[in-house]
Amino acid sequence: MNPRVISNIFTHRDSGASFSDSSDIPLNNIPASCCWYRQTRFSSRRVKRRVLFKHGDCNVVQGNVAKRRRRYLQDIFTTLVDAQWRWTLLVFALNFILSWLAFGLIWWLIVVSHGDLEDHTKDNKTWTPCVVGVNSFTSVFLFSVETQHTIGYGAKHTTDECPEAVFVMCLQSIAGVMIQAFMVGIVFAKLSRPKKRTQTLLFSRNAVICQRNGQLCLMFRVGDMRKSHIIEAHVRAQMIKKKITREGEILPFYQQEMKVGGDGVEDRIFFIWPTTIVHKITPDSPLYKLSAADMLQERFEIVVILEGVIESTGMTTQARSSYLPNEILWGHRFANLVSFKKETGEHEVDYSLFNSTYEVDTPLCSAESLDQVLSGHESFDGNNLGAPSTVSGCSHTDYPNLLTPCISTDHLNIPQDSVVITMQPDIPKLLVHPEEIPGPESSI
Repeated sequence: MNPRVISNIFTHRDSGASFSDSSDIPLNNIPASCCWYRQTRFSSRRVKRRVLFKHGDCNVVQGNVAKRRRRYLQDIFTTLVDAQWRWTLLVFALNFILSWLAFGLIWWLIVVSHGDLEDHTKDNKTWTPCVVGVNSFTSVFLFSVETQHTIGYGAKHTTDECPEAVFVMCLQSIAGVMIQAFMVGIVFAKLSRPKKRTQTLLFSRNAVICQRNGQLCLMFRVGDMRKSHIIEAHVRAQMIKKKITREGEILPFYQQEMKVGGDGVEDRIFFIWPTTIVHKITPDSPLYKLSAADMLQERFEIVVILEGVIESTGMTTQARSSYLPNEILWGHRFANLVSFKKETGEHEVDYSLFNSTYEVDTPLCSAESLDQVLSGHESFDGNNLGAPSTVSGCSHTDYPNLLTPCISTDHLNIPQDSVVITMQPDIPKLLVHPEEIPGPESSI
């Protein structure tokens, strides 16, 4: 292995040097007592070209769609359900007003053709009008409203004098029921949409990368604010980035599936409290060759999806969010937010800590480089009596006063002018405070 690659794994916490890219760290800036480095939060100044917003809406706009309005009108129910409330209420009001006016005009034509509005018929005691109590268009419109909604105040009513009036009354009653049922169905569908349930499903503001059982993992947190649970909840994750095929074809939004799961390996979770979703960075992972420095330069988006059945309604819901590279904290871990209250015998979830993270000792190299170092470490342990806790390449010329003896490094592919520094907690010369000794997450 190239000593520069090994030097990317370790930097000195107290050296006072700051590097914008760990791949540019020279070997002579790494002291013999190198230790783990805790990376702080970083931010990117690049333009955020999100495919999916943090709240779950897609940042996609369709353009130049042929016959869009006609297609939307063919599926008017879905169009009104997806429309904003102001447009839905406007269509709701226009449907009723226009239907009242349309049937009011029909009633007015009936009474005019029958002569009910003429003056000589008003004083005729033997005259039977089509509609009793109608003497103007305003009264005809009021009769149309009463007929459509079966109000029936009693002052205005039809007679058997005009068969067409009876037919129109039946037709308006049927049309009024259909319009009312249609609009009530749209309002109910908008109120009970599963999309509204996603407002109480939470994703952590940031994702983190740290070690778990000696393996680098990408982790994010999901939570549910309601007491009614999500049944059969399962989580998916996809990376969206630019890719060029072997034939030279450019795929601007190539989607690669990322295997995720809860504390185990299954993507289905028992969603009774906030759960940390883990993606192990294995050779099959798209993050396998990315180091902390590469993360600042890469352009990708990790889309996470939570699906499940709403316990109270039985409807399927889907919550979405995404993470850009500047929203992934390298060397952090989520804080515990579930505690047991002895007074009440209940487990309490403190959602004020939902987005809280703390720094942990994490190597800055990629998972690929870490696996190479670990494989060389295992080979080194088999040929020596003392198993080193960490290894790093350095040069004799850079450290002429180095007390560590030179050893064979052929199995690590390190140049001949380099040696391997072995650091063990039980060596007195290693000046490391007990609280700075890496925990179980650092297995190097």
